[in-house]
Parts: sequence; structure tokens; C-alpha cells
Amino acid sequence: MRNCTSGAADELDREKLRAPKCNFARNVPGVTSRALVGLTASSLPPALPGRVLVTGANGHLGRRLIERLAGTAPRAPVRAVVRSQAAAELLRALPEPARPELAVLDPADAEALSGAAAGCDAAVHLVGILKESSRSRYAQAHEATCQALVRAAAKAGLRRIAHVSILGADPDSRNACLASRGRAERILLGGAAPAVVLRVPMVIGEGDVAARMLRAQARARLVPLLRGGAAREQPIDARDLVLAVLLALLQPGLEGSALDLAGPESLSRRELLLRCAALHGRRPRILPVPLGAALAFAGLLERVLPDPPVTRAMLGVLERDDEIDPAPACRRLGLSLTPLSETLRRCAGPGAERA
Repeated sequence: MRNCTSGAADELDREKLRAPKCNFARNVPGVTSRALVGLTASSLPPALPGRVLVTGANGHLGRRLIERLAGTAPRAPVRAVVRSQAAAELLRALPEPARPELAVLDPADAEALSGAAAGCDAAVHLVGILKESSRSRYAQAHEATCQALVRAAAKAGLRRIAHVSILGADPDSRNACLASRGRAERILLGGAAPAVVLRVPMVIGEGDVAARMLRAQARARLVPLLRGGAAREQPIDARDLVLAVLLALLQPGLEGSALDLAGPESLSRRELLLRCAALHGRRPRILPVPLGAALAFAGLLERVLPDPPVTRAMLGVLERDDEIDPAPACRRLGLSLTPLSETLRRCAGPGAERA
């Protein structure tokens, strides 16, 4: 995730809002909605009339969102919900202007969450898991937290909820993670408080897990990849996603919408890795790993370990092809996407580790 000042981020966002219209698979049209005509990125948040509740706030995306809200004019107050004191410490380490109010609680506890939501105008729901463990199950992390938020939002009279989900979420999916995510979306969209769902793929930002892993693979000599990296990725810049979340809270006419949003290019994981490697002057050798063998191994780990490092559901999500046209979502949000080449240079190219 980013470590730049809000001023630098604002300047970047101003340039994105001036971006020319281009075609999908190159750049997506940057169409500003009527509600935001003539506004720069630095002036987007005036429409936020009150405090924002952020659940799952200790992750990379949550911390980036909190910092972005702190840079708005006027400053948007944030109440951050985290599960533990250790998670709260991550937010206490933010620069002083960005430090939010903290609520340490179980986000699936409707009564506790209602207390945290009191006095808030809107909510951003970022809670979600890719892999189940003995301490965190899909139903508890996804459906139970959304049920709690729906009740808390109704009691607090929240104006709107923005929820970040994942591409492929579907209650009828055969994949346990995607099905749980789909059921969670349905709960939020069926609640009394208006909700907007953003389904997104891999997110790349400075210092986050995806960027660090991609950079490490790009600099390696040999990289094992499932199916030789045939799965298609459509990574979105973390800065774009933060801006999309703000727009989901602001734009009129989005209530009850589920928007599929991704980056401007869809390419194979192999192509993504080689493009990043080229920035470092490298070309790693790719070792194909059969998907069937990986699934069988994951199944074995699930049977013998209480908390396996990888599961079949997790692999199913990671190997799902992401290839959508993000233009409809961008038009409705008034969002212009950062070119993938720029994201890779900034987040996984030479010097990214120092930044």
C-alpha cells in the first residue's frame, strides 16, 4: 500500500481525472458523473457529511482508505473496527492526522457493532478471508459480519454502505469461498441501509502482499506457477480502489448496485510476472505445476492439519480467470483507471521496496 502524503496522492488523482478516454484492454474511459463534474480528486470528499465506520480497518486497504479520508477537505472522521488490540496498534502507528477512533470488537457481534455505528453517517465493510482456518470460517467472516452490519446500520440510520467483495462471488458457486461471499453480498443488498458492492480482483499497492510477492518472483531465477501461469489476472491499483470506495459512498443512483470492477488489462499470470521481471532486467524460468496435483495436495493437507497453509477453495479462487470489461463500473462511479504499467513500476519495480 502507499506511503505517500495526501498531497502527492491528490496530484496523482487530479491527473487521473484528466485522463483521456481509451479502450478496454488498454485504458478504460475516465467518465466523470454529473454529480462530480468539474471536481478534482482533492475535492471529492465534501459530499461526505459525517463520520465513516470502517470494518476490517487494519488491512492494507483499510489503512490506505483511512489515510485518504484524513486528507479530505474537510477531514472526514473515521471510526475503525478491528478484532484485537494488536490490530489496533497498527492503526495507532498511522501519522497523527490519520489516526482514527478505535473500536475493538467482533464485527459479527451485532450489538457491539451497533454501538460502534452510532453517530456514523456511512460504513465501509472490508472484512473477508480467502482461506478458512480453525479460528475463522467463511460463514462467520462473511455472512455473520454482514448480518451484524445490516442490523447495526438500520439502528444507526446509516446513509449508505460500501462493501469490497471479490470477482466471481456468487451464492450458487461451487467454490465455498465465492459462494459465501455471494451470500454475504445478498445480505447487505437486502438490508434497510442502501448498499453498494464492489467486486474486485487482485489489488496491487505499495508494500502490500501481492506487490511484494510479484516483485520477489520477478527477481527469482525459477518460479513455480500453477498451470504455468495460465490463469488470467486483471489487477487493480490500490489507489484506484480507494477512490472507487469513496465514490461508492458519494455517487447518487448507486444504491443496491453490485459493480464488477477491475484494472484496465487482463493478462495471464505468466505475462504479468514477465512484465514485472522486465522492469528489473530479468526473465525468470517458469516451472509449470499441474493444478490437479496441487488440489490433491491441498486436500491431503486439509485432512491432516487443523490449519493448512493452502486449501482447495483458496486455490479455486486464485485460479479463477479474471477477464471483465470494467468500463460500465467506471462510468457509474466516475472513475479513471491507472495504467497497469504505471502500477507495476510504482509498486513492484526497481526501488519499490525502498519506497
